[in-house]
Amino acid sequence: MAFIRKRRQEQQLYSKERFSLLLLNLEEYYFEQHTANHVLKKNGTDRSLRKVRGSLKICSKSVIFEPDKISRPIIKIPLRDCIKIEAPEDNERNLFTGVTPGTISIISNQAFLTKEQNIIAPFKTERGKTEYVFELDVPGKVEDIIHALHQLYRASHLDKLGDQAAMITAILQSRLARASFDKNRFQNVSETLHMECKAEMVTPLVTNPGHVCITDTNLYFQPLNGYPKPVVQVTLHSVRRIYKRRHGLLPLGLEVFCTENDLCSDIYLKFYDTQDRDDVYFYVATYLENHVAEQAAESYMLQWQRGRISNYQYLLHLNNLADRSCNDLSQYPVFPWIIADYASSELDLTKPETFRDLSKPIGALNKERLERLLERYREMPEPKFMYGSHYSSPGYVLFYLVRVAPEYMLCLQNGKFDHPDRMFNSIAETWKNCLDGATDFKELIPEFYENDSSFLVNNLNLDLGRTQGGKMVENVELPPWASDADDFLQKSRDALESQYVSEHLHEWIDLVFGYKQKGNEAVAAQNVFHPLTYEGGVDLNRIMDPNERVALLTQILEFGQTPKQLFITPHPQRIVPKFKSLSCASSRSIFMTEPPVSPGEESFEDLTEESITLAWNNITKLKPEEQHKIHKGAVTGIAVSSNKSSIFSTSQDSTLKMFSAESKMLQRSVSFSNMALSSCLILPGDTTVICSSWDNNIYFYSIAFGRRQDTLIGHDDAVSKICWHNDCLYSASWDSTVKVWHCVPEELLGTKKHFELVAELEHDVSVNTIHLNDVHTLLASGTKEGTISIWDITTATMLHQLTCHVGTVFDAAFSPDSRHLLSTGEDGYFKVTDVQTGMTISSMASEQPQRCFKWDGNTILSGSQSGELLVWDIVGGKIVERIKGHTGPVTSMWMNEQCNNIITGGEDKQIMFWKQQY
Repeated sequence: MAFIRKRRQEQQLYSKERFSLLLLNLEEYYFEQHTANHVLKKNGTDRSLRKVRGSLKICSKSVIFEPDKISRPIIKIPLRDCIKIEAPEDNERNLFTGVTPGTISIISNQAFLTKEQNIIAPFKTERGKTEYVFELDVPGKVEDIIHALHQLYRASHLDKLGDQAAMITAILQSRLARASFDKNRFQNVSETLHMECKAEMVTPLVTNPGHVCITDTNLYFQPLNGYPKPVVQVTLHSVRRIYKRRHGLLPLGLEVFCTENDLCSDIYLKFYDTQDRDDVYFYVATYLENHVAEQAAESYMLQWQRGRISNYQYLLHLNNLADRSCNDLSQYPVFPWIIADYASSELDLTKPETFRDLSKPIGALNKERLERLLERYREMPEPKFMYGSHYSSPGYVLFYLVRVAPEYMLCLQNGKFDHPDRMFNSIAETWKNCLDGATDFKELIPEFYENDSSFLVNNLNLDLGRTQGGKMVENVELPPWASDADDFLQKSRDALESQYVSEHLHEWIDLVFGYKQKGNEAVAAQNVFHPLTYEGGVDLNRIMDPNERVALLTQILEFGQTPKQLFITPHPQRIVPKFKSLSCASSRSIFMTEPPVSPGEESFEDLTEESITLAWNNITKLKPEEQHKIHKGAVTGIAVSSNKSSIFSTSQDSTLKMFSAESKMLQRSVSFSNMALSSCLILPGDTTVICSSWDNNIYFYSIAFGRRQDTLIGHDDAVSKICWHNDCLYSASWDSTVKVWHCVPEELLGTKKHFELVAELEHDVSVNTIHLNDVHTLLASGTKEGTISIWDITTATMLHQLTCHVGTVFDAAFSPDSRHLLSTGEDGYFKVTDVQTGMTISSMASEQPQRCFKWDGNTILSGSQSGELLVWDIVGGKIVERIKGHTGPVTSMWMNEQCNNIITGGEDKQIMFWKQQY
């Protein structure tokens, strides 16, 4: 639990300190501290003095005195409430006698007292004209401190907030300019300095100014005030992830993680200049090992779809990529309400009615409330919005977390807790209010799906008040189906990972991170919030009036912000195992067309499936058995007879070769023209081989008679690839078409085969490759300009046309379940496309182009330019094995149905036989 864990780490590190930056106002800075005594008079007649030892802290909007004894309260004196600040020894009206030099007198109308006995509670207010006298240990510093306080006093008494902010910023920048990073803080004297700049370290609700320093081994941050420690250090080689962040609506943030999956970063920095941010990012990324910098959402999508990561983990990754951070409460990670049943004694996760409708935003779940909101929306002048509050804001985050982070609530609400009746008292009541409340549309936070239930329990024994009904605010009231807080979280996690949610989570992602977040789709989905909450809704750099700028920024940060939009097309659905689902059958379409299976067939299929799985699990154990140089040019196609006795191959040398697997000898060599052959296949029955040629023709070769049987003259340019299914031939050509031919067998005609053109799939440019899915309902075509088209061949209509690669698409193939399409191209990338939505869900770069491949949906076996066979974990995005083979690029690959025998062909003119060796 990121937020709570971070708070506990801070408390352990600085447990002796009562002072915290959370005692400051929002947008306030802590500048310096001085050891001092607070000088007190005993009573009205007694002229003797009493001194309280402690620390005097100078902040941009207040003066804070922290007594050493925890029995005494911390005093916070707002500068805006001050009447006079002076050195008492220079004042003839000094109320004290016997005051030593080095004292500072502050006369104020108001002060706040907090943390008496170190108890976290609402601030107590000390009203009335009061003099506070502080005696410094170092008298010589009085003049400088008085000068600084007078500057800050003038800033606090300016009429407009913008003018106040501008003056305080000028004072801060002046202080930063007079200081620099202390090089004595380097871990090693041999470190090489790369750059130094000014920045602020960001933690929830507060920022701390200082200096950033980058060396060849470390990233350092030195706070201007030395708090909470003199220097924060991150070793560059321990960094695993680094992200540029939008902070305060500007591209100034940088967040660094030393873990792979933790939501909580090691340091979050806000820079004053975007170029400084980008330079630090560059240096850190350059020195990283195994770093992940600026990952796209697609890098996790395939892992989620294939079940490699959970729903919870995927949502964390999406939040992270959408600029959500536990260090920024205005952009805290957002999670959905999942469960809709908080009344039953048992939670039934098999019933759809147990769950919230994830296709609708919270504000649209109650039809009557939605009608009222839409009526107001229709009558509203531009800019229009449906919901007057957001689903995530600092107030909502602390509403849920007040029991573990009470100081944050006090900071946000000026030293007060919320009214007891508005507190997070009950899960059921909170859900009901989100359904029925006129202005309550909040979602949940990650803590509801983690394993630390302390945010639901008042372990700190906080006095959060008493409701109007007379009930003390203690632990959160749980639904009847939860035995305790831990059980509630466990069942919430179970619900999040349930089949229903796995099938529908993409709908909620569309609303919050996806294509229904903005524009006409958002209007249609009743998902329109105030324009200021969206990225790009306002350009702060174009607002010159500092007062308008501050007011706008404050409004946006307190109201909440919509996540950065990650997807502009519908998000793919998660693949849910068939045996778990009864609803899958009703949702099947051309993407998953399967006949019913009898029990006997099922056991046979299971056995086949098991052997295929075993083969792919051991694909790294492939070894070359033999190799034969039978061509004079690059091998372009390989086909094998059903009894595995004969191997046919085509080549750019214009020949079709027939090689005997038993005798290891070349049996036939056939040439149809002097142009290269591009691919080949064997028709069912092992009687005919079909070859495609660069001479625009397709040749049919009779194995039995050893001669050309027929020629199909069907294209105006080279034929690049052919496929066959159920008496239909599919031919791709550089003439920018894919043609579908129905072939009437010769035994029915008594003559040569008759070809009838039944469909012509037109493209804008030359088609280089095609592939049919396993159930022969979809065809993918890849062009010489990098586009991929997916066609429904039952209706000859295009489903998607996608720009996937730069340059030629070398190969493309559907996954066995037809959910995904993998392609590789001249640009050296593997791309995984979701077939249903057309979205690229994974992109993986290789060192060099991969010309051909086979895959099972999770693992790829590819032929590289170097001649090696590479085994890839596509879901994990990495190479797991390199197997040496050809002496030049691998250009063709054949794999048997059991996936344990492979034949490859290459530019080295050889065919190689591979087998798994255990």
